[in-house]
Amino acid sequence: QVQLAESGGGSVQAGGSLRLSCVASGYTYKTNYMAWFRQAPGKEREGVAVIHTGRGSTYYDASVKGRFTISQDNAKNTVSLQMNSLKPEDTAMYYCAAALRASASLVGSHYNYWGQGTQVNVSS
Repeated sequence: QVQLAESGGGSVQAGGSLRLSCVASGYTYKTNYMAWFRQAPGKEREGVAVIHTGRGSTYYDASVKGRFTISQDNAKNTVSLQMNSLKPEDTAMYYCAAALRASASLVGSHYNYWGQGTQVNVSS
């Protein structure tokens, strides 16, 4: 079993930055992908970014590409999401997720473990 804990959320003005962190514990050696998802009130959950924990390769949703960066520190079992040039439409609850699959993308059903979320509010 894997446990995930997010932190780093908060309130910022448009154009500002935040850095989210996700610490994984448990049998983390079994995870192949770590990802960030978000969900705003009245909207469905959407994928933001994913990283292959072994290869280090990344993929981003078009809405955040060029503004957000996902990274990992395997020694600390931590995955981060650096968010720059934030927009009001980035306001959402952000969730960290881990997948045991050999192949995964920004699809929620691919992920086995989820954190409780951290709130990000971007005001205009």
